[in-house]
Amino acid sequence: MKILVTGGGGFLGQALCRGLVERGHEVASFQRGDYPVLAAMGVRQIRGDLADAAAVREAFAGVEAVFHNAAKAGAWGSYESYHSANVTGTQNVLDACRAHGIGRLVYTSTPSVTHRATHPVEGLGADQVPYGENFQAPYATTKTIAEKAVLAANGPQLAVVALRPRLIWGPGDAQILPRLVERARAGRLRIVGDGNNKVDTTYIDNAAQVHFDAFDHLAPGAACAGRAYFISNGEPWPMGRLLNALLQAAGAPPVDKHLSFKAAYRIGAVCETLWNTLPLKGEPPMTRFLAEQLSTAHWYDMGPARRDFGYVPKVSMQEGLQRLAASLRG
Repeated sequence: MKILVTGGGGFLGQALCRGLVERGHEVASFQRGDYPVLAAMGVRQIRGDLADAAAVREAFAGVEAVFHNAAKAGAWGSYESYHSANVTGTQNVLDACRAHGIGRLVYTSTPSVTHRATHPVEGLGADQVPYGENFQAPYATTKTIAEKAVLAANGPQLAVVALRPRLIWGPGDAQILPRLVERARAGRLRIVGDGNNKVDTTYIDNAAQVHFDAFDHLAPGAACAGRAYFISNGEPWPMGRLLNALLQAAGAPPVDKHLSFKAAYRIGAVCETLWNTLPLKGEPPMTRFLAEQLSTAHWYDMGPARRDFGYVPKVSMQEGLQRLAASLRG
């Protein structure tokens, strides 16, 4: 089958491309850069911007199914940049699917679409948790708009499913773990709150696997069509334990210093003001949204994903940490 992955050069995107190639599909990736690792897999690369409707429509010609994984993530940036990638880009993907009669679309969403300040989510499925409101971050705002559009597009001609993997980690991560390690080694990392808030995460192989599981079951009228699902390893850990386990796997010093939520939130507000008013580079070390995320319990029910498309994580937290450590040792 001819399958296109948006954002195939990213962390999850590469895992999706690799897995699809291994399953015998003809794979193309639509992204802004050029990635030798994809070329080595035999993936056809198409360079372009999701916000360019004509480029997206041209790239989707001849495609039979789409994994829409590309998005602007992170905790900082202008609303316009997030809207362009996540909302306009997703609408262009939907329009291109309709224009070319593409029948299946697997969309990578995020649990952040249900974030509500310090309101915890503990052991619930996606159908039990409403969308969030008054987000402190354009990422969550725009991903919410995009997910709603994707689910609304489900129908007899285009079957869609939205997956919300929580905090993907593992070998090849060039974003989350390197930042944690850098801050830990510089003595600038803190646990927000008491560190006992349980959180779910998703090992990279499991994150890719669940996309394939959902895709295999996706069809008009299928149980998963038109629905969203929380995705994780199904092994919630206290935040403090999780941070130190990742740091240990990377050979970095543990973090034992704490920062209260109120202090972190105030620091986040100050940082946002400074980064908005001064020509400061990069992302601020703390934002209000990040303070809320780090101090609140977020773990989910994997029952719906298991019931509707057979998702059972194959790599446990402990095995994933061992694989991560081995990969970093070289």
